[in-house]
Amino acid sequence: MKLYFCCLLFSFFFIKLEAQSPEPVFIRDSMDSYIQKGLKDWNLPGLAVVIVKDGKVVWMKGYGVKDIQTNKPVDENTLFMIASNTKLFTGSSLAMLETQGRISLDDPITKYFPNYRLYDSTSTKLVSIRDMLSHHIGTKTFEGDFTFWNTSLSREEIMRRMRYLKPPFHFRQEFGYCNSCFMTAGQIIPIVTGESWEQFVQKNFIDPLNMNHTMILSTGVADQPDVAVPYTTSYSDKLNRVPYDNWNNLAPAASIISNVNDLSHWLFMQLDSGRYLGKEIIAWDALQKTRIANSWVRSIKSPLYPTNFTGYGLGLFMADYAGRQIYWHTGGAGGMVSNVCFVPEENLGIAILTNNDNQYFFEDLRYQILDAYLGVPFVNRSLENLPEFLEQSSKDINEINGWKARVKSNKPEMPLYAYTGVYKNNLYGKIRISQSNNQLIIHYETKPDLSATLDYMDKGEWLLSYNNILYGIFQVKFDISGNKVISLTTPQNPFVEYDPYVFLKSQ
Repeated sequence: MKLYFCCLLFSFFFIKLEAQSPEPVFIRDSMDSYIQKGLKDWNLPGLAVVIVKDGKVVWMKGYGVKDIQTNKPVDENTLFMIASNTKLFTGSSLAMLETQGRISLDDPITKYFPNYRLYDSTSTKLVSIRDMLSHHIGTKTFEGDFTFWNTSLSREEIMRRMRYLKPPFHFRQEFGYCNSCFMTAGQIIPIVTGESWEQFVQKNFIDPLNMNHTMILSTGVADQPDVAVPYTTSYSDKLNRVPYDNWNNLAPAASIISNVNDLSHWLFMQLDSGRYLGKEIIAWDALQKTRIANSWVRSIKSPLYPTNFTGYGLGLFMADYAGRQIYWHTGGAGGMVSNVCFVPEENLGIAILTNNDNQYFFEDLRYQILDAYLGVPFVNRSLENLPEFLEQSSKDINEINGWKARVKSNKPEMPLYAYTGVYKNNLYGKIRISQSNNQLIIHYETKPDLSATLDYMDKGEWLLSYNNILYGIFQVKFDISGNKVISLTTPQNPFVEYDPYVFLKSQ
């Protein structure tokens, strides 16, 4: 009995100590040094992080620099492209409209766009708003993004070209992440409300949440006084600055630019049943709709994390994690990746913004914070994932250097002018190949800022180098029959789209 009483007393004492020190040891004592080391290990210029817990900001800080030329530091107001973290704003908007009785998420897309077509007639007839927001129309992840991303195509033209996306999977069977689908769903908002997607989101979320620094579109991002510069280490052993993306034509999928200060308001709303500062921003019924799994992404136990199931709602991933339900989304733009995550059971929210797109530290840090708050035994996730990343990066650089060493003024099997002309792809449209001295230059019809050089190596193989290194450096071959060029197959960074494009020579 005395032993039981002593144990009870000790437990009470331990709980009291924990109450006096609410922040986990990692957060309180180690996170600063963990992040500083992570920036160095992963060649990451800058990072901003916010943690909200129990209705308060418990951590909000910038690390590193937003620009390696000026060395100006990142702070809590530094803007980053949050890319696909935009999707929950779109999903929330459409859930709000359903709650108001103005749409049904199960309405067919053709109710609003009678001429809309997918690759096959059955999918065209059945595809609904919910399908578009759930990534299960049968296409592969990122399918079509090379055609749609950073192009001069209008939203209407992107929707028209979606009929050329040939799905390798059955409709509603597989999860295939689809940016053009989200844009299509967002285009229903102006039909129903008379306001553009950007006007609706600004009025219903950005303004009432006092997200005063947040930009709804990409226009003018480079001119902002406190904005991070985008960088990549893809296809290189050093940091390379890349252009700011222009997501305006895919805006409902990826255009918002924000900072951790503003995103803390978004997290407070998510954790307070749709309210911010006591005012309802979105009805609880609508908020719940975004958190219902409409697609299953994975249903097997993760070997790395304490999670078994992963689903997708309306712009939101969800999973079990250490016995809790967590919600999150990542965002990837050229030169920037981000994560926004919240755990309602713990009244915990996290946002992490970074300006190098070729690293996993932004995810390692999120899981490290989750582990600390949810009682998962400490494992240094950054050091655990870094060796494999560095090994693969080294292999990639060595392969590229090997290709470059093969460019030795060798002559291709036909004169350069034989390869020049116009090439077509059903989905993308036209590219034009011209000759410049001993090089071939690829010009992209709907990507006015993008070009690529082709330098002959040997054995019919060419070195393709995009002028924006984010798109990659590759070894390619022309398909030739007799003395006639038939086609050219061009890959691009899987960050943009996984599958290569076949361009048929037309003239």
